Amino acid sequence: MDSTVNNSDLSLGKIKITSPFWNKYRELIVKEVLPYQWKVMNDKADINIAEDPQAGGVNKESHAVANLKIAAGKMEGHHYGYPFQDSDVYKWLEAAAYSFNYHPDEKLKQITDSVIDLIADAQDPDGYLDTLFQIDMPDRKFKRLQQSHELYTMGHYIEAGVAYYKATGNQKALNIARKMADCIDNNFGPQDGKIHGYDGHPEIELALARLYEITKEKRYLDLAHYFLLERGQDPQFFNKQIAKDGDDDEHDLIDRFRTYPLTFWQAAEPIVDQKTAEGHAVRVGYMLTGVTHVARLTHDEALMEAGKRLWRDIVKRRMYITGAVGSNALRESYTFDYDLPNDTVYGETCAAVSMVFFARQLLDVEAKGEYADVIEKELFNGALSGMSLDGKHFFYVNPLEADPKLSKYNPAEAHVLTHRADWFGCACCPANLARLIASIDQYIYNVIDNKILSHQFISNEAEFNNGISVKQESNFPWEGDIEYTLHSDSDTDTQLGIRIPSWSQGRFTLSINGKKITAKEVDGFVYIDIAKGTTHVELSLSMSTHIMRANTRVRDDMGKVAIQRGPIIYCTEEADNSASLWAYRLNAIPRFNSKFESGLLDGVVSLETNDAEKAEDDSEELYFEDKNVSWKPSSMKFIPYYAWSNRKNGQMRVWQDINK
Repeated sequence: MDSTVNNSDLSLGKIKITSPFWNKYRELIVKEVLPYQWKVMNDKADINIAEDPQAGGVNKESHAVANLKIAAGKMEGHHYGYPFQDSDVYKWLEAAAYSFNYHPDEKLKQITDSVIDLIADAQDPDGYLDTLFQIDMPDRKFKRLQQSHELYTMGHYIEAGVAYYKATGNQKALNIARKMADCIDNNFGPQDGKIHGYDGHPEIELALARLYEITKEKRYLDLAHYFLLERGQDPQFFNKQIAKDGDDDEHDLIDRFRTYPLTFWQAAEPIVDQKTAEGHAVRVGYMLTGVTHVARLTHDEALMEAGKRLWRDIVKRRMYITGAVGSNALRESYTFDYDLPNDTVYGETCAAVSMVFFARQLLDVEAKGEYADVIEKELFNGALSGMSLDGKHFFYVNPLEADPKLSKYNPAEAHVLTHRADWFGCACCPANLARLIASIDQYIYNVIDNKILSHQFISNEAEFNNGISVKQESNFPWEGDIEYTLHSDSDTDTQLGIRIPSWSQGRFTLSINGKKITAKEVDGFVYIDIAKGTTHVELSLSMSTHIMRANTRVRDDMGKVAIQRGPIIYCTEEADNSASLWAYRLNAIPRFNSKFESGLLDGVVSLETNDAEKAEDDSEELYFEDKNVSWKPSSMKFIPYYAWSNRKNGQMRVWQDINK
């Protein structure tokens, strides 16, 4: 395993985001998303999620805050919602904590401080906290880990507690997290008398690694390592627990979960033996985030190699061009290599978010541009599509082809919504996306050895703890000209590594202090020595429109093309192109005109081409000879995929037919 670690002298100190694109979203989080989600979780928002396939019978309630109040003895009642309902509050709290770093809000902080107090009151004296079991099932704690999400839920609080402590200095927030970790450590591990098992949904592993880094308590890192190594050692662990707890529908916490294969739970075999990414896509992403983080901290080479091996399988054979992962709607899972249907895809928003976490950890291990390419792909496409431009409507599923009629009348596509929902019965995605956007400043730079890796083009002003400052300016993602102003107070042996995105490799220019240079790419980065004083760097990336094709093994995309400009994947939408979208085809060598439209979708670069045709046929016949199809010249308009379904409810398509 690469033994490089972050140079503490080069750690990132302060950073201020100046990107117009991302500041718009970060302010949206503060002004709209967090207040809206807080109302929803307090059952004070006028929402309707009855048509949501994830609703599970829930119509207008979250009850997440009420569950905590009941557990704290502040009100009476029973638990409502999924076993992991508490985690909605914790992810919201984490997002709020990040927002304080760039937008202090005393009114919001009063609310979040009160939430910390409520959580502390709800926590049992031994550190346990999961309101379902505290309220209604105190005798079943840790007895049905396949379905309970207990460690998953507490892991989400630990992440929130660490973030809140770092942002506000609130010691109570950190103490709650430590008490949780101590409770888990007292109940799990290889020692006699402890549970030799793990949660059905990985999350606690990455949370404990984060807690270790802030507390330096090695027990937490050892416990995270144990959970990862124990996973799959006894494939029957969950079944043995279920047999004792009650092997019948009445004892199930979530319907049908007992019937799912072991791969769904990452329980079929040890992680180090896994050759391909299998099972629930979010579970895989969280697990691999923990794998790479813990492997780096413990120098576990076998575990790290497993993480990199599964990365290669996902990114090279199981990922959509938008960054979506998880093609099977039945179990929100991976299926097999190159199986990437566009209309029945699941592509959960949380899965895209988890890939950002995973890639970020890999960048702490080695400087490879491919990891940052995926972060970029998710940020501008697969993850961002999960939220509407108003911050109050969300996608759980992110298809690459959609039709309202198919979603309404075809049960196989009922999971695909063509308009974003107010909320979900299983509401993991909205707050997950909020915490990612609020913490976007953590995904711009990585430090490894004596190198600062500038891997995301998000305008900012950053100060590093050894006296180096980096100012990055651009109008990315709409323009490809990136300017850096570097300043160093001393003669430090430090380099700035600038990523050259895969979509611009071999098509870029680089200048230092006004002099054009030829720079060699090394694993997707070019390196510049940071000299004492001030250095100006200008990078110009190609923003030409690319015609993309999929590997011929992807049967659903054979004979089709996708359109990409810079990091943005484009799609056609019925709001701009008359139905039916599948009746269009591009000419063999289409030319595109790009135009920034400030009044369209909060300001986007749209693409238009006249090099297209549309099939016209007025016949009543269902089938007829090819010669009877009439193709008429047509124009086509494309918008960024992330912004689809913000106007009218209609068809959408990423992959286009081409006359070639």
